[in-house]
This record gives sequence, C-alpha cells and structure tokens, in this order.
Amino acid sequence: MQSAVWCRSRTACATVAGCRRSFRMQTTAQDLPAQACKAQKNEVRRRTNRLVFAVYSQEALQKYGAAADGALGFKVHEVEFNRNPDSLFFNDEKRRIDFVLVYEDESKKEFEKRHAFQKHKRRREYFESSLMKMGVELEAARSVVNDKLIFVKVHLPWDVLCTYAEILHIKMPIETNDLPSEQSPLRWFIRCFYPSEDIIHKEQEYFTAPFQKDRLDHFLVQNKDHFFTPSMRSRMANYILSRAVYEPKGKTKFGISKLLDGGVYKAAYPLHDCRFNVKSKESESSNERYLLYTEWANPLSFYKMQPLDLIRKYYGEKIGIYFAWLGFYTFMLTLAAAVGLACFIYGYYTRETSTWSKEVCDPQIGGEIFMCPRCDKQCTYWRLNTTCETSQKLSIFDNYATLVFAVFMSIWVTLFLEFWKRYQARLEYEWDTVEFYTQEEQPRPEYEAKCVHERMNPVTQEKEKVPFRGCGKCLRLSCGIGTVLFWIALIIVSVVAVIVYRLAVFFAFSVSLHRDIKHIKELEPLTGYVTPQMATTVTASLISFVIIMILNVVYERVAIWITDFELPRTRTDYENSLTLKMFLFQFVNYYSSCIYVAFFKGKVVGYPGQPVYWLGKYRNEECDPGGCLIELTTQLAIIMGGKAIWNNIQEVLLPWVKNLMFRRCSQQTSEQVLPRWEQDYQLQPVGKLGLFYEYLEMVIQFGFVTLFVASFPLAPLLALVNNLFEIRVDAWKMTTQCRRMVPEKAQDIGAWQAILQGVAILAVVTNAAIIAFTSDMIPRLVYYWSTSMALSTNHTMEGYINNTLSVFKISDFTNFSMPEDEPPWFKNSTTCRYRDFRYPPGHHEQYKFNIYYWHIIAAKLAFIIVVEHIVYVTKFVLSYAIPDVPERVKEQIKRERHLTQALNLKLKLEINVVVMGPWVKVD
Repeated sequence: MQSAVWCRSRTACATVAGCRRSFRMQTTAQDLPAQACKAQKNEVRRRTNRLVFAVYSQEALQKYGAAADGALGFKVHEVEFNRNPDSLFFNDEKRRIDFVLVYEDESKKEFEKRHAFQKHKRRREYFESSLMKMGVELEAARSVVNDKLIFVKVHLPWDVLCTYAEILHIKMPIETNDLPSEQSPLRWFIRCFYPSEDIIHKEQEYFTAPFQKDRLDHFLVQNKDHFFTPSMRSRMANYILSRAVYEPKGKTKFGISKLLDGGVYKAAYPLHDCRFNVKSKESESSNERYLLYTEWANPLSFYKMQPLDLIRKYYGEKIGIYFAWLGFYTFMLTLAAAVGLACFIYGYYTRETSTWSKEVCDPQIGGEIFMCPRCDKQCTYWRLNTTCETSQKLSIFDNYATLVFAVFMSIWVTLFLEFWKRYQARLEYEWDTVEFYTQEEQPRPEYEAKCVHERMNPVTQEKEKVPFRGCGKCLRLSCGIGTVLFWIALIIVSVVAVIVYRLAVFFAFSVSLHRDIKHIKELEPLTGYVTPQMATTVTASLISFVIIMILNVVYERVAIWITDFELPRTRTDYENSLTLKMFLFQFVNYYSSCIYVAFFKGKVVGYPGQPVYWLGKYRNEECDPGGCLIELTTQLAIIMGGKAIWNNIQEVLLPWVKNLMFRRCSQQTSEQVLPRWEQDYQLQPVGKLGLFYEYLEMVIQFGFVTLFVASFPLAPLLALVNNLFEIRVDAWKMTTQCRRMVPEKAQDIGAWQAILQGVAILAVVTNAAIIAFTSDMIPRLVYYWSTSMALSTNHTMEGYINNTLSVFKISDFTNFSMPEDEPPWFKNSTTCRYRDFRYPPGHHEQYKFNIYYWHIIAAKLAFIIVVEHIVYVTKFVLSYAIPDVPERVKEQIKRERHLTQALNLKLKLEINVVVMGPWVKVD
C-alpha cells in the first residue's frame, strides 16, 4: 500500500515541472551517454519527489521495521510503582508516557484456563517486540489493586516523533503570526462570558507548515520535550500501534484494534494529565483537564463561552469542531427560540378571542351542532362544543403568527448554515486543518489488511494495492443499499402497526372513556380534556417512542455491519458512509409517525355513509374538527421531551453508575495510592464511533426544530434548553467519567454538513405543506376573503365553523355503520354534521365534493408554490451574499502560503539543473 500527499504550493509544483522540462531539453542537446543521463534523471526525480510528492509504502510507514521471525528476544522491563500518583512519566521521570496498554497476566490464571490464553501471550509478546523494533520504548507496571493486571507504558523518542510527524504531515509553527488580530466591537461585553485569561491563557498564533525532519532548523523548536504537544504524541502513538504486526506470518495480522477485539489487551488509551478536580503536583503537568473541568464542564460554568482552543489542544480537532458546532448551533437557537416564544404568547392570549374558537365553545352554536359518530356501531352522536378545550389549545399553535414563524425559520436555517461555514473556515485555519483530507489522512488498518489486488493509481501513476476490483466494489455497494432499503421497509411496517393500533383502540376509547368518567364523579372535570382522540394520540405517541428506542439499538448494529462490509478506505470515508445510513434509519424511525399525522391522517376518510376502511376492517382515522395540528404538536412534544430525558439518563447516570460499580468491585481502599494510568483505567472507555452518536442526536433534534416547526413554535425553545444542558453534560462526561479519547484531526463536521443542508431544503416544503394541508390556515383565509364578503359587507369570521361542516342524513347510514344507541338529546334529529366540503343530501350530486372544496385545494397549492419560491429565492440570495470564508482568513492563508514558498526557496534551487560541459551536475 502507498499513501500520497500533494504539496501545498502550486508554484512549487510548477517550478519543479519546469526544471524537469529544462532538464530533458538540455540533456538531449548535449547528447549525453544514455546510462549517465538515466542516473542523473533518477537523482533529480528522487530529490524533486521529496518536495512535490511524498510517497510512503507500508514498509516506510513502519519506519524501523517489524520484528522478524524469532525476534521475540525483546522483553518489556517491569518496574514497581514509585508511589507518585500524578506522574506522567516512566519511573526515570524523564520519558513521557504517550499511551498505555492494559492486559491480564496469564500466569495468574487457573491452570485449565491458562492454556487458552497462551495464544494471546504469544501475540502480545510479538506485538511488543515489533513496537520496540520500530523504536518505541515500553515499560510495564503491575496494578496496585489487582495483581493480575499489567499496564504497559508507551513512549516515543524524539527521532520516532519526528519521523511520524513527517509521515502524518503534522503542521508545526514556523513563524509568529504578524497579522493584526480582529477586534470585535462588542469585545467588552463578550469578555464577561469567556473564561478569565489569567486562568486559561490565550494561545500564541503561528504560521505553520507540514513538519519535515531534515529541515528542523526552519521550525520554532524551543524545547524538544514540549515541541510536540501531548495530544500530537498520543495521535502518533496510536498510529504506530494501529500498524504494528502481532503475527510473524500473514500480512493481515497487525493493529491494536484487532488485539483489543480478540481480548489480547483489555484497554488502550492516552493519559489524562491530572485528576479533574485536583491540580497535579507535577511541574511538567499543565493541568489542562482541571482547567477544562472548572471553566467548561462544571455545571456552575453554564453561562460561560467554551474554551475551544483548550478543548482542541487537549482532545484534538475532531472533538473541538464538534463542540464548536454545538455551541454555534445553540447560540443561533436563541433567536429562533425568542421568536417562537413570542408566537406562542401571541397564540395563548388570543386563544379565547378567536371567532372560530368562540363558535365551537358557544352553547348556542357548538352546543347545537350534532356531530356524526367517528366509528361504526359502537360510537354515537356528540356535540361539537365537547371539543372546546381542544379548539382553544389549537388556537395557540394554529394562528397567523405561525405562518410568519414558519417563513422566519426557513430563513433562519439558511443564516445558520452560511454563518457556520464562515465560522468553520476560521477554525480550519486557526487549527491547521485547511486541505487536511487531501494531504494527511491515511488508510484504515482494516482496509490495508484486505489489500490483495493491484491497480494503477491515477494520481501517482504507480501501482498500489486495493482490496477489491471495480466489480467487487459495485457488488458490495449493491448489497449495502439493498440491506438499507430492507430495514427501512421494516421501520415503515412498525409505523403501520402503530397506525393499526390507533384505528383499533379509538372506538374502544370512544365507548368506554366517557362511560368510566361518568361513573366516577371525581373524574368528571376531566371530561373536556380526556377525549377519545387525545387518549388515542397520547398512548400511540408513547408506543411510538418505545418502538423508536428499541429499533435504534437494532439499526445501529445493522448500519455498522453494512459499513464494515463495504470496507471504506479512510476513517473519514467510513464515518461518512455510516453517517448516511444511520441518518436514513433515524429519519424514518423518528419522523415517520409525525409525517403520518401531518400529511396522511384524516385526508382520505370518506363520509359517514361510506367511510374508508384499512384492511377492509378498520375505519380510517379522522382529524379533530379543528384539524390534526394539535395531534402533531402532541406527538412532537412527547418524542422530543422523551428523547431528551432518555439521552440525559444514558449520558449522565449510566457512566456514573458503571464507574461506581467498577470501583466497588475492584475493592479499592481509600488508603491505596493509584498511579495516573490505573486511575484512568477505572473510567469508562469511549466507543469506537466516538462523537458519532452526539452528532446524530443533535441532527435529529435539528430536524424536529426545522421540519415541523410550523406545528410547534416552542420546539426551538425546548432545543435551546436541552442544548445548554447537553454542552455541559457532554463536557462533564468526557472530562470526568471517560478515558481520554485519542486525538484525531478533522477539517469540518463531515457528512453532517450535507445532511443539514438537505434538511434545510426539505424544511421549506414540509412547513409549507403543514400550513396548507394540516392546519386550517388556508380555509380560514379563503373564507375571510371570499365567503364572508358574500354574507356581509365587512370581513368577518362569523359562521366559519358552520361553513366547514357538511350535512349527512342519518337514514343514509348502512346497517354496518349505524350507531347502536342514541343520546337523549338526539331523538328528534334527522341529520348530523361532519368535517368536509360536500354537497348536502337532496342535492343532485349529494355527498360529492362541492366547488368550495376545489377552491380551497387550489388556494393550498398556490400557497405552497408561492411560499416555496419566495423562500428559496431568499435562501439563494443570502447564500450568495454571505461568503463562506471571511476576508481576514483569506489574507492569513495567503500570508502562510507566502512564507511556505519562501521557506522552500533553497530546496527549489537545489534541484535546478546546471549544465557543465557534456555532463549534468545536480547540486
């Protein structure tokens, strides 16, 4: 396998290409001897490749070579704990611990079990020999609490660090940033919310360049021990561990991850630099974990801005970019939450003044309107004013302010994504991740292990190893897509099952609910609140939530299995592929029930004499006379609230309980002094997917906030409150309850960016459709501007409720649908009402849709088209007007490239060809 990295400077590439062309022209003119010319060409090519294109084979990545057969003479020296609990070094207090491996000593096991672990011991010894042959230094120490456990401390010497810093293209400082810093006009106000600079010192800004071992004098090396930060050292150590061989035979037998999966090692992790709540006494410790806890993870610091530079320095760019995105998203939610709260307050104070709500609650109007039964036989007639409470609640969310808020949220989501791109571009430069993916990322060990076929690399024009050919890749992708579609179909089946539940229990609630409340006098005040429709909605929402939580566990394993089968090349490709699959699963899982209530429920129900049946048995659900919007609101509130509570229990309570149980089971006493590596071992390990689930949780929330916000203006406020806790909960969990994660580079939020953009585009359609088809906004506007003018000279909403209800003659009921009993107040009535726009009985087209129905359909379609075009045009203009990269960042990038080109000037001159007589001399 080979991994290639292009140089940053296009000028340098052009210069070298020109040198090569000049070399060919001059050598041809001089007619040099063929053998000498070839040798000179090879020398120039070798030296120019160092500048332009660095190629590292698998053997070069293992710079110091793996242990050869029979090379198991390398033994790890075991030492006693020196009773210094804060030490981050070997026993000599000079060599820093860059990584820790933990395994269980086979000699301490019972005899019958010892034989099964001999293979583990052999692999571990070969693996450690390979590490030492590669230049890595190891030291072992037995556990203080459990003498079966042995901790292997890993240290990378300076030469090894320099080698792998060059291989990984880690950017190091070459000159202090001399550009003036940008001063915010509100810096005096913002400073109050940032941690004090006396506690967390501001990081010095530098211009950086990819590290090169043979040009060390060009980098700002003040102290070799502190030149590479602990997070860089841990990243390089993890890279070496992931590629060290553990079997003498077979090219696929390498990598710490396989040894962990096979039980050879129990854990592998970098060290925290101190305890989270106590400063270290070691002078070499920077106490960054303590600072992060006090100024970031502590719940009392909830009002403070996040120290992103310190987070990035301690945990790496990947975690830093997540918390930067989460903080920016939470900050932008404040505006959306404020507008949504204002819309809710407006609806709350106007709920009793709305004309249609008054008509429903009026005993002379709503009390005299007899509604047709909602189910066959078991259900009976009911008065419209029994839905008074529901109608008033509906007025809180279904009003003209909701329309304004839906359009506002469509614009808000565009501003959020565009401003995030600008913020992300600034972080990319400051954190040295510009053009990261095209330069630095290496193949995954799992990918390298399966490379058996050869192909010509289109970039390097050299042969490289790949795991499968074009047909094999196509077959794997096809199998993956088929499996994803199959499991999505299963999710839809579960949604249909919930719908059947709603249909089956609604008539049962209709029969028994009022009867039970009537018999229990204490429950009579609940009659207006606990309606059959509401009881069905609440129970169905709870069942949907439980099914969602169960299916999440199943689909997580399915998505991981499919992605492993596809075998992506790099870690980024793997995460992007898994991200897309998991989001598709979660999208259908979380949103399908909301989509059903919003766009399908109550849309095809027929009329009382000829209702529509599911499976020939279950009568299709009808919406409340006020519409299905209140049910959609209830569904969203239950799922969002339940999901937030469940996630917080998982993230806070479970890690704390697990750590407590681990300490109790280990029989540790308060008098025992544990070393730093053993204290960290008692913490919870971070999963292989790291931040994946954190992103997934927030993106699903983003979908609830944007896709269905027209039905629930309080969704941004709930999301804001949840995120304020989420930031501190994630920080607390990561800082206090989990082992330190392996630092990783990341340029941006990856595939989540495209998913957010897709959700933003879809949100315009869903919100317009909710207002048009789920709420009563369009029928009210049509009545206000057309029908009311024909009834009176002034625009008014009086008579709107009567206008939305059609008439049905009870003698037209079939024997199957005729109600078995009638309430006393209905004895002399011959008709009932139902929610629709149909011709009355006796008309030559009775029970067919009237012309008013088609007017409303036309108005709904026109509304969707107009709103979508206005919003999309506005989004396009905003996207074009807001540049993705700030001007100051562009200037800094140009300045850094200028310095890098100047730094390469000497090397460019070295490869210039000087013709001296009949020979070519290369300086």
